Amino acid sequence: MVTFELERTVPLPPEEAWSRLTEWRRHGDVVPLTRVAVRTPAPTGEGTVIVARTGLGPLSFDDRMEVTAWQPPSDTAPGLCRLEKHGRVILGWAEIEVRPGPGGRARVVWREELRVRFLPGFCDPVLRVAARSVFGRAVNRLLRGV
Repeated sequence: MVTFELERTVPLPPEEAWSRLTEWRRHGDVVPLTRVAVRTPAPTGEGTVIVARTGLGPLSFDDRMEVTAWQPPSDTAPGLCRLEKHGRVILGWAEIEVRPGPGGRARVVWREELRVRFLPGFCDPVLRVAARSVFGRAVNRLLRGV
């Protein structure tokens, strides 16, 4: 199991940063070899189910996630989304927090606990580096609107 945290300050209002980070299908556009489907009707809220299918052909797996906390940012409170991961391969959780930052910018914190079933603990340092790299690039691209 690995935990990591990514922090970004971006020249966007918090509501726009939130919108870009929680447009689930776009995650499939920025994470290699991944397609994302939302399995519940819009709008997103607690109970929304998202499935990320990663891999090629028979070497693919589903990463099933459920939104367990959903509070978009407001003038008085930061935004917080928590996803619980219930896949056959990927387990853990992710949290996305968006709050006002300096100079009208948005401050984003992405926290994640990631477990890969059947992966021995001695692989955790490599998994941590890989996860930070993949998720860091994905967050950057989502926030840039790529």
